[in-house]
Amino acid sequence: MAASSSSSSSCRSPLVWLFALAAALFFFSWYLLLDSAAGPAAARRPNQWLRLGGAGPGRKCDPAEALLRVFMYDLPPEFHFGLLDWKPPGFGGGVWPDVRDGVPEYPGGLNLQHSIEYWLTLDLLASEQGAPTPCAAVRVRRAADADVVFVPFFASLSFNRHSRVVPPARDSEDRALQRRLLEFLAARPEWRRTGGRDHVVLAHHPNGMLDARYRFWPCVFVLCDFGRYPPSVANLDKDVIAPYRHLVANFANDTAGYDDRPTLLYFQGAIYRKDGGSIRQELYYLLKDEKDVHFSFGSVAGNGIEQSTHGMRSSKFCLNIAGDTPSSNRLFDSIVSHCVPVIISDEIELPFEDVLDYSKFSVIVRGADAVKKGFLMSLITGISQEEWAHMWNKLKEVEKHFVYQYPSQTDDAVQMIWKAIARKVPSIRLKINRLQRFSRFDTNRTDETLPQSSSWLQNQAP
Repeated sequence: MAASSSSSSSCRSPLVWLFALAAALFFFSWYLLLDSAAGPAAARRPNQWLRLGGAGPGRKCDPAEALLRVFMYDLPPEFHFGLLDWKPPGFGGGVWPDVRDGVPEYPGGLNLQHSIEYWLTLDLLASEQGAPTPCAAVRVRRAADADVVFVPFFASLSFNRHSRVVPPARDSEDRALQRRLLEFLAARPEWRRTGGRDHVVLAHHPNGMLDARYRFWPCVFVLCDFGRYPPSVANLDKDVIAPYRHLVANFANDTAGYDDRPTLLYFQGAIYRKDGGSIRQELYYLLKDEKDVHFSFGSVAGNGIEQSTHGMRSSKFCLNIAGDTPSSNRLFDSIVSHCVPVIISDEIELPFEDVLDYSKFSVIVRGADAVKKGFLMSLITGISQEEWAHMWNKLKEVEKHFVYQYPSQTDDAVQMIWKAIARKVPSIRLKINRLQRFSRFDTNRTDETLPQSSSWLQNQAP
């Protein structure tokens, strides 16, 4: 009997251990599943990701659902994040940062106002790496699958940091980078196929891409204005106007209505400008002694940004006058301060004007009318409190369209730019299809309309 009992016990023992092991594995697998769903990696990241309705942490965007499919060149870091002193981690670390673990910091001050190359590149990387993004634009790995080809050169930062010649060099590093970029593109089949007509080139600083811009005339430019471009190189038919990145902070929870803003009309900035900006001087002498008008010299030096922040938030209307170029950052500072812009710049092109009606939240005045004695003050004082309140509320509605941020969010400046580029795609396809009409019959040439070497890019004229 004892022998039988011992035999039964020894039979059950392996079954008990097997059951215990299976239970342990079951609970451990559930722990891993729940742990991954909770996303503990996000807690280790320097940025706390937001749930945006597009791709979240760990989930990549689906190109089939994207508004715009973008092929981006893997340019060496010297053209983009290397300008921010970023270096690939370790040997063979690739050319791009892992944006899921934080992003290289962009320099502040006036550098920020022309930083759009940085924000758009980050969003494309996020779409591929699984960081949060609304997924309006998605990076694809094959140019054949793309609507446009993105050239990730931080041209504005290159100009700001490297446009001066440093002896013993005979040329600036900015010009050298432009030259190397031309050489890179001339060797690429993506460029050779279309002559660059589907390429998106960002040169938001008025002096960005100063030497190469004339070689990029077929491309889609993303610019702040057309002030320093001939119409044959840049125009509204093919190019996109993007807002500056504002320097003053957004006026969150703004309850400062009409009676809480004692200044009627506000301007602080450079007064004596060349070219079309001479109108500033005329307006200064017309308005400087008017009641409830603040018109004075100012800059970002010292506490200039803090002064502008306070001044705009305390004013009903903010002057935005042409300077050395038709546009300036001041317009976008006034929008996020909810100070109704008064735009006096005959040559200005306004971002996203095909979908935004600026007359709903700003006052646009011809330069010839603005310099008539008494005209501007009569116009401004004739706007009722009710009309002003309508524009003030509209500013609070539209300001999101002029905000650059990472991670990008639905309908912010980054997404609005992608949508504006997407609206150019039918025109781009038409140009390319027309270009290739007879390509199969032209066997005796090598597409002379397309670049065969960097010399083509250097000699081609619009």
